[in-house]
Formats: sequence, structure tokens, C-alpha cells
Amino acid sequence: MKKLKILLIEDDAIEVMKLNRVIATLKLNHQIIETNNGEEALEFLEESQELPDIILLDLNMPKINGLEFLTILKRDKTLRFIPIVILTTSNNNKDLLECYRVGVSGYVLKPLKYEDYKVKIQTILMYWSTNELINT
Repeated sequence: MKKLKILLIEDDAIEVMKLNRVIATLKLNHQIIETNNGEEALEFLEESQELPDIILLDLNMPKINGLEFLTILKRDKTLRFIPIVILTTSNNNKDLLECYRVGVSGYVLKPLKYEDYKVKIQTILMYWSTNELINT
């Protein structure tokens, strides 16, 4: 399984800790880069020499929300190919449809139970670490 460089865009510190706990518990060797909002993530992507393999994106954030971030990224000739998976509590069908319309790679609801969350994160990361990613 390929080691992934994951950009996590999440403003909730508890959610960040939860993801890191899952990765540690599952003994996954992925690299997590944490940013608190879309603005911070865009700065990171502009300055970074090496792009992430995948972005895990929350929808509800201050400054630039997830959908705005997704729209900005999909307009960029280089960044548009990075797979983006939405990790959200929003089961709003309008959000779901809009994210897919803009070009998201996946839309995953964060379950309340930790065990369910762990299974979803493991599944996402297993898929993307075995998928043939476009590295342009």
C-alpha cells in the first residue's frame, strides 16, 4: 500500500485529533498536513514543492468554506487533478450535488460513532493508496 501525503482541511480540533487517532490506531504510515481552513490550505498549496496525493476537506469552515475551496482548486490547471474527498456532517442533498457538479472525488458523512468513523477513514485511505493517482 502506497504511503499517502494527505492534506487535511478541517477547522475543528477534535476532528483533527480523531483523524490522527485513527491513522495511529490503524498503524498507517501516511503523512498528514493539517490546515484549519481553505485560505490556509491555498497558501500551503501555493508554497509547497510537493503536492498532496489527496485532500480531505470539511465543508463548514470560516473564511473560505469547503465548496468555495473546491471551486478555486478545480479552476487551477495543476491543482485540479488532486483528488478531494469531502468529510462532513452535512447530509444536505444540495451540498452533495453541488460538490459533485464542481468535481469532488468523494463525499463522506462523518458518523457519530468513533468505530464507524474509523471504518470509513480506513476505507477511504485504502482506496486512495491503491488507486493509480495522476501525478502531474
